[in-house]
Amino acid sequence: MRLTNFSNYALRLLQFAALRAPEHVRVEDVARAHGISRHHLLKAANTLSRHDFVTVIRGRGGGVKLARPPAAITVGAVVRVTEGPIELVECFNAETNTCPLRGVCRLSRALDAALESFLQSLDSVTIADIAANRGDLLRRLAPAQE
Repeated sequence: MRLTNFSNYALRLLQFAALRAPEHVRVEDVARAHGISRHHLLKAANTLSRHDFVTVIRGRGGGVKLARPPAAITVGAVVRVTEGPIELVECFNAETNTCPLRGVCRLSRALDAALESFLQSLDSVTIADIAANRGDLLRRLAPAQE
């Protein structure tokens, strides 16, 4: 299983926001701290905002802050939003499937069960969990903040 960079960036943005909560963070600061594209982070912030994970504050002095407590946001929920429908194999999408074995193939059932287990595992991890070692994380990010 491999998540897209988009999911990774969204999770980094949420983690950074949790580290700085209750204050808002500038997307530029997150981009600099992680060495990633501001443009990609802005796209992630917009998606996270549309799904009520963050609140975007526009204008000078604006930024992003968590829209709910970090313990109320699961990594699984974020991944479901940022990855969209996760199709491990072609037959997961009824509209584009060309496999004649759909519905009787045990491999697709096993892959579906594996995907569900993966997402359930991510549902047990919150943004609070991935920001819990705040001191270590901030020390690691500090050189980029200077």
